[in-house]
Amino acid sequence: MNGDMFRENPVEQDPSSELLSAMARDLPAGRHQFHKERLMAQIHEMRQEEQKETAQTPHVTPRRFRLPRPAIVLPALSVVLAGAVFAGLAASTGAQNEDGGVATGPVLTTQIGPASTEGVPRLLDQIALAAAATAPRAVKPGQYIYIESKTATTYVRTVDGKASVASDELHRRQVWESPDGTKGWLIDPAVNDSPEGETLSLPDEQGNTPKAYLNNPSYDYLTQLPTDPDTLLTKIYDETEGMGNSPDQQAFTTIGDLLGESYPPAELSAALFKAAAKIPGVVIVQDAVDAANRTGVAVARLDETSGRRDEWIFDPKNHDFLGRRTVQVRENTTGEDALIKPGTVVFTSAVIDRAIVDDIKSTPDRND
Repeated sequence: MNGDMFRENPVEQDPSSELLSAMARDLPAGRHQFHKERLMAQIHEMRQEEQKETAQTPHVTPRRFRLPRPAIVLPALSVVLAGAVFAGLAASTGAQNEDGGVATGPVLTTQIGPASTEGVPRLLDQIALAAAATAPRAVKPGQYIYIESKTATTYVRTVDGKASVASDELHRRQVWESPDGTKGWLIDPAVNDSPEGETLSLPDEQGNTPKAYLNNPSYDYLTQLPTDPDTLLTKIYDETEGMGNSPDQQAFTTIGDLLGESYPPAELSAALFKAAAKIPGVVIVQDAVDAANRTGVAVARLDETSGRRDEWIFDPKNHDFLGRRTVQVRENTTGEDALIKPGTVVFTSAVIDRAIVDDIKSTPDRND
């Protein structure tokens, strides 16, 4: 298996979304998303605290998010927290390179391929069978999961009070992570303009060593997830309740994240595809192109609220997972997002390599 993201504004405008847009629009694209994900982790912690008080469930603290994904819808309870966090972030990051170390290129566009529900169960069953037939190496303590991808994001930026749409140039992203998720490294010029990258090792900036959970898993966490598709899907719906624009869209997005910048065991990968077949609204899109310009067949779902379609792209012959993209397929009239026109590729990522290595910053060529 090879492989590697968009929550949008709900139908009734979430006040936290407006606040985030106002406070963070001038951040570089990569840092903007990086901080949004950290905020999402804090909101997850708040929700876990509420569950602990009402149902006596164990507290789960957040890990540091490192998936490159587009905008995240935040629940209404986050509005006060969002203001506090992003006010500080905007002040602390204002001196950074405007584009986070990645040049701004032309807006990424594509022809919008037609979608069909015909053959969805059969295709996902074939993909699940192919995934189950793989035999990924077990990751040993002291080793690291290495994932290299090619990626870019399209976003609305404001310069001198004027909003416009811009896209990152396609660029290389490299991630290393230990099996337990406590050690890691990231090199991504959209997140950190240093060519050396930055540490992902815990404890985090606050001195915490949080645990893995569904929306930011470690390899060890993935090995503990249920592999029965129905049980797995129920867990996904339960743990993402209140996130995204709809339960079905959020479940689809969560599965896509798990297939991306992680190293799921073969049995779990197969279960994820079988679970995806049970989500209403899943379609097939032919001739989808990933960030490495590879053409494949996509399993996709349209977010009716944002007008954006999440696409998982697979090799049409061997069903390997090639990558993922998000395409604007319908007009969005909400705020500045109206500037992003149908046919825009909002996010794209192609997994170039996924392997086990022995050291941070080492690559498969030096280990195999």
